[in-house]
Amino acid sequence: MAVITPAFLSTLNRGYRREFQTTYQATVEESFFRDVATVVPSMTASNTYGWLGDAPQLREWIGNRVVKDMKSSGYELQNKLYESTVGVPRTSIEDDTFGQFGPLMAMMGMEAANHPDRLISTLIENAVAGVCYDGQNFLDTDHPIAANHDGTGAVTTVSNYDDDAGSGDPLWLLLDTRKPLKPFIFQERTRPEFEAKTNAATSDDVFMADEYKWGTRYRCNAGYGFWQMAYGSRNDLTPANFEAYRTAMRKITADGGRPLGIRPNVCLVSPDNESAANRLFKTMVDANGASNPHYNACEVIVSSWLQ
Repeated sequence: MAVITPAFLSTLNRGYRREFQTTYQATVEESFFRDVATVVPSMTASNTYGWLGDAPQLREWIGNRVVKDMKSSGYELQNKLYESTVGVPRTSIEDDTFGQFGPLMAMMGMEAANHPDRLISTLIENAVAGVCYDGQNFLDTDHPIAANHDGTGAVTTVSNYDDDAGSGDPLWLLLDTRKPLKPFIFQERTRPEFEAKTNAATSDDVFMADEYKWGTRYRCNAGYGFWQMAYGSRNDLTPANFEAYRTAMRKITADGGRPLGIRPNVCLVSPDNESAANRLFKTMVDANGASNPHYNACEVIVSSWLQ
C-alpha cells in the first residue's frame, strides 16, 4: 500500500506527465494536419485574415509603387477552448493500482495530438457549407473572379467542387500544399497543457470526493485558407476525373486573369477511397499492363477521421 505524501504525488505526476508528452510527440509526428494546413500562432482571442484575397504579385515598376490594400471584410477565426479530464479515486492510488492509469494519461496525449487532424477533417466534411474568405462555401460551384486586378469589373464564376448531382459518394480532394499558405489554417493560441489536481489542501475534489483529477487544456481552431488550392469531388476517383479536376485547378486565376500557378500535389481521401487513390498514384502500371502516367503525380493522404 502506497503512503500518499507530497513527494509521492510529485513523482506520480511527473510519471503521468511523461506518459502524456511522450505519446503526444510520437502521435504528432504521424499527424497529417501540418501537410495540408498552415500552422498560425495566435496571440489574442481571434485572428483576422484580411489579406486572404490579395496574394501580391510582382509587376514592372513604372512610376510610383502600387499599394494593394487589404480587403475590409476580413476572415476572422475565433480561438476555441477544449478540455479533457479524467478522475482517479484516491483509494486506487493508495492500493498501488496507479500503474494501470499510465496508459490512460498516454491516451490523453494521443487525443490532444489527434485534435488538429479531427478539426481539419471536420472542416473538410463541412466544406460544402462552410464559408471562406470570399463569402462563398469553401467547396462551391460559383466562386467570383473579377475582370480587373483591383476586384472591380464584370464577375465570372469558377467551380472547385463536383458533387455528381448530389450522389452522396465519399468526398475526396485534390490540394496544392506547396505555397506558404495552404488550403487550410490551423490556428494555435496555446499548446496542449497537462494539469493535475492532487492537493487536498487546495482542491475541493480531493477533499470532498476523495478523487484526484488530471486534465488537458487546449486553445486553438481551424479554418479555410485559399479555396483556389482545393478541388473536391464526390465522383469516382478515376484517371479521367483526376485529369479534369487537375486541369481545372491549373486554370484558376486571380482577379484580372492573373495565373496563380496552382499544381495539385496531394490527394486527400477517406478510407473509402484509399484503394482507388493507391491504384491511381502508387502503381507504375495500370490494369492492362501499360505505364501509369499518374504514378507519383500526387501524394496520397488518408484521413481516418474523414467519414
